[in-house]
Amino acid sequence: MAALSDSDPCSYSKPDECSVTHIDLNLLVNFDAREVSGTAHLKVEKRQENAATLVLDSGDLKIVGIKDLATGEKMEFSIGEKSPVFGSRLEIQLPSSSEKHLTVSITYATSPQCTCLQWLEPQQTAGKRHPYLFSQCEAIHARSFVPCQDTPAVKFTYTAKVSAPKGITVLMSAVRLQPVACEGDNSQLIHQFEQRVPIPSYLLAIVAGDLESRVIGPRSNVWSERELVDMAANEFAETEKMLQTAEDLLGDYVWGQYDLLILPPSFPFGGMENPCLTFVTPTLLAGDRSLADVVAHEIAHSWTGNLVTNSTFQDFWLNEGHTVFVERKIISRLHGGEPLRTLLASEGWKALQETINQLYKANEPQYTRLIPDLRGVDPDEAFSIVPYEKGCALLFYLEDLLGGPDIFEPFLRAYVNHFKFKSISATEWKDFLFGYFKRETDQEKLRGVDWQKWFYAEGMPPIHPQYDTSLALPCEQLSTRWLTASDADLTMFLSSDFEQFSSLQKRIFISLLLEAKSPLTVPKLKQMESLYHLSKIKNSEIRFRWLRLCVKGQWEEAIPSALEFVTEQGRMKFVRPLYRDLYEWEASRQRAINNFLEHEREMHNTTAKLVAKDLHLSR
Repeated sequence: MAALSDSDPCSYSKPDECSVTHIDLNLLVNFDAREVSGTAHLKVEKRQENAATLVLDSGDLKIVGIKDLATGEKMEFSIGEKSPVFGSRLEIQLPSSSEKHLTVSITYATSPQCTCLQWLEPQQTAGKRHPYLFSQCEAIHARSFVPCQDTPAVKFTYTAKVSAPKGITVLMSAVRLQPVACEGDNSQLIHQFEQRVPIPSYLLAIVAGDLESRVIGPRSNVWSERELVDMAANEFAETEKMLQTAEDLLGDYVWGQYDLLILPPSFPFGGMENPCLTFVTPTLLAGDRSLADVVAHEIAHSWTGNLVTNSTFQDFWLNEGHTVFVERKIISRLHGGEPLRTLLASEGWKALQETINQLYKANEPQYTRLIPDLRGVDPDEAFSIVPYEKGCALLFYLEDLLGGPDIFEPFLRAYVNHFKFKSISATEWKDFLFGYFKRETDQEKLRGVDWQKWFYAEGMPPIHPQYDTSLALPCEQLSTRWLTASDADLTMFLSSDFEQFSSLQKRIFISLLLEAKSPLTVPKLKQMESLYHLSKIKNSEIRFRWLRLCVKGQWEEAIPSALEFVTEQGRMKFVRPLYRDLYEWEASRQRAINNFLEHEREMHNTTAKLVAKDLHLSR
């Protein structure tokens, strides 16, 4: 296998020698062949005068031909040995001229094995009228969609023209321009896009399907199939308030449009921060806006992640830790103040503890580090909430150490402004932190931080930040009553005990029961269902925790509901823990395996790959 880059352990590219600055796409979506084909014109800048080759990443792409767009001359190229994780090295011989800039034109097609694209038949959609296509490029799947330097260290602008059948709407992670007719083919329409802000390859995104939109703000639409679009418009009506709150914290929103797209249930994540078009899971449609705050996370990414980007996925915490930290500030400013922010942080700390315990159980303690070593590692395999919550905990600790929000929030704004449009490492972030807080007292505090442990030690963070948990107190009191009550004395509980809680408190209450050393007994689970009607709650976060509680308590009547939940949606946050719980219980193990095998083809490839691992299925 060809050697990967010295600067990014997940890419073959060598941007220090020759870098892509702009990509112009002219593509055709073919649903019958499950193929995207066309040309990619790559504007290239030689960073070294004697650079003789342009090295790109390619994932099962069929390269038809490559030429110098200016001269029309064919360019020699070679495709290296394929790695099952990293794809192949695409090396293009550059002309010997002294020109610093040139445009390389690549004619290509994606393959049926494309890991970036998921193709759905009409019957797999809500409307069942048209097929559907959506992408997921993060972490290193853009190379299976477009030949590119598939590393977050490289940022480029892009334009695109995408032909698709009439009746299909195409959207991308860019500003949408007016579609035009396709000359010579009345059955096709050409959709046009422009992204003027430089982005890393993992933020390339495309969707094509039977979509409608509703206006939800002066710079926002929500898109989905017509069956969900009005519900989604109501659910995400506070999007503009979130955008304005984020701007107050971090500066102007530079991307122009901020639209939301509700994807089919197989989408593996809660959201994906594609510029101008955030992808979100339909599991957020609770009917009461109780899960709409997830959008605050994706909005925050417009600054932390999209504008300032980690240069490799080893420093993924720079994206996600900052984004969780800012997300909770946005939510608290809109809804519950500082007690809500610290309650969310406390909940995240407990989720981090569970994840770290699971990683140790899976004999993968290396992935509990804030900065893991990803040499030879598929970033998808290392994916967890560790960079999110461990990174957020570090920032929370630093904010408290340096004087509180009034002191630390100006630093966040200065950090974004200083590094905007760039990709950086944790070292550069730390150097800026020390350079910003120049007072000797602050310097002493920062020198006293155990950076080695925070960055590289396995397990939980070295410091547990002090969180205000006053809002969690009634949840703790009720959970303690349930845990200590005898099965013969359950008449003391009232439905009003639970009904008075907010949605967040309800999920914290159930999470506390999940954390208990001994699971709830079946009589307690039955009584809880009788009083609280948990199986009828639409909030997916609460439903997920309740089903886990039932499986861990070995209530056999809950197995069908758990299997239905992991089948009806593909969000990995929900699917993987529930499948693991079902596997742990002998009575449900084979049913879980059978269910997975029956529905594997309906799942996103990333989800299917990781669930197969959770179920100990050899592949």
